[in-house]
Amino acid sequence: MNMDDSSRGWPASSRSPSASPLVSVRDLSIGFSLPTPGWRRRYVLTPVVDQVSFDIGRQQMVALVGESGSGKSVSAMSLIGLLPQNARIDPGSTILFDGMDLVRAREPDWRAIRGKKVSMIFQEPMSSLNPVLTVGYQIGEVLRKHQRLGAAAARQRGIALLEEVGIAAAASRIDAYPSQLSGGQQQRVMIAMAIASEPELLIADEPTTALDVTVQAQVMELLKRLQQAYRMSVLFITHDLALVGRHADSVVVMRHGRAVEQGATGRIFAAPAHPYTRALLHCRPRMDERADRLPVIGDYLQEATSSREIAVSPNPMVLPACPGHHGVDGVTRESTVPRPDATPILDVRGLCKNFRVRDGVLGHRITPGVQDISFSLQRGRTLGVVGESGSGKSTLGLTLLRLHQADAGAVRFDGQDILALSEAGFAPFRRRLQIVFQNPYASLNPRFTVWQILAEPMRLHGIGVDDDERRVLAMHWLARVGLPPDALRRYPHEFSGGQRQRIAIARCLTLHPEVLVCDESVSALDVSVQAQVLNLLRDLQQELGLSYLFISHDLAVIRYIADQVMVMRHGRVVELAPAAQLFDAPQHDYTRTLMAAVPTATAQQWPAGNGLP
Repeated sequence: MNMDDSSRGWPASSRSPSASPLVSVRDLSIGFSLPTPGWRRRYVLTPVVDQVSFDIGRQQMVALVGESGSGKSVSAMSLIGLLPQNARIDPGSTILFDGMDLVRAREPDWRAIRGKKVSMIFQEPMSSLNPVLTVGYQIGEVLRKHQRLGAAAARQRGIALLEEVGIAAAASRIDAYPSQLSGGQQQRVMIAMAIASEPELLIADEPTTALDVTVQAQVMELLKRLQQAYRMSVLFITHDLALVGRHADSVVVMRHGRAVEQGATGRIFAAPAHPYTRALLHCRPRMDERADRLPVIGDYLQEATSSREIAVSPNPMVLPACPGHHGVDGVTRESTVPRPDATPILDVRGLCKNFRVRDGVLGHRITPGVQDISFSLQRGRTLGVVGESGSGKSTLGLTLLRLHQADAGAVRFDGQDILALSEAGFAPFRRRLQIVFQNPYASLNPRFTVWQILAEPMRLHGIGVDDDERRVLAMHWLARVGLPPDALRRYPHEFSGGQRQRIAIARCLTLHPEVLVCDESVSALDVSVQAQVLNLLRDLQQELGLSYLFISHDLAVIRYIADQVMVMRHGRVVELAPAAQLFDAPQHDYTRTLMAAVPTATAQQWPAGNGLP
């Protein structure tokens, strides 16, 4: 039974729209108390949000957009009382939730509102769901706490919630553990937990960042449907303006802790007033054309950014000579850049990979990963691989690099079938085939400095005669990816996401590879940082003659980076064509479905005076 709001000291609220906003934020300023360096520990207050004001209307979706470090998530956390202990809210700040001042709320007040009146969907569901508890238990915990339901009633309501968020066979899935669900299903479970108490405000913090385009569209449509069904207000935090243009009623653009622009979505997209907003709108690749180069934030702003991302020069970069560069055989070489041609550097025929998974206590079953995959990758070109989660994209990349053992097929690299080689015979090819993973923080050793990260593969493959020469090479490749020499002394956690991805690319380049497999390597980056990394990859390809197998679920990114596109579904290739041909006239129904799901709200699509009300 639902408890009356007034019994907890909260004024009763109506779900019908009214002139007064549900949430009113005025002059919100937040700082973090951080220790100063040195043996004498002192603390200083570092501001992260500076006098931000905005409203969230009843039954409206307000989007909070900006780059990492802009203060989006910190501002949202203040609405649900989840700021870290070292956070300090300025006493002059005001946060009114249905007339209640949350800045001065005490912990008992927060326990009454958090989860019941205000709920949150976090960015990474696997970090938020308890891996040792079933999803039914975790949903039931919310219902038992806030709805006072018994175990049996909570289970039935949990099944109904799973059905409501679109999980098939909910009666059996309720006993599943998070690891037994796909990424999209995990996010749906998080949404079910968030709406279990029918909150008045739902905060969605980057809920679709790492999801496939079709699952992303399903999740956003689900949120809109639930918003209408439960008459909720939604604060949607994202860096993807395309999603904002399709779903949000109003937008607040944040930069460096300040709200630089806000207003109705149609007005913001039709006539952005601030240059930073214009920059965000233009940095994302477009689906309707392939640009020669993506603009970056610095192209629109005069002042230097404080994100510590170093933008790549818009002019073609010239590769400086590496003094004393030695190959794996110890012979000094001059750098030669092979030109793109029709000769395939990688020729794959009939590649198959199956997985043996447990079925019951003693049984096993065979699950296909990739089936009968055939394609060619030309020197100096990019093959884009797209498809939903489970389509076999990453399995393909890992099998090509022999990180998975293939069950059938041939992979000819420079004319040599590398699948037929022994481990010793394949060792020289490992240097020539490298991979950039999706999450650089997971693929970089947190205990290693950047120097150790870059030096280790060079030592293993005999590049450089000693550490002095390897240090010169490490600084050279750091400069090539736009990082200063003093980065060698720092650890991965001291860099932003974009900078960590640059370090991962530099690590690959130390081995002078010929083929790079980029596995969702820009999917989790802000739109402006993504543009910098994509421009960097294009520059490196032109200068070094690299060939890319670029795996992504973002078709706009594939349109920008790829010369040829391969569409995968259920482990098989459903369409393979030159990029321009595939995007202009897709032949397969599945390809058309993927393209139709892409949100395409850009500045060019919103003529003045034709925006949303």
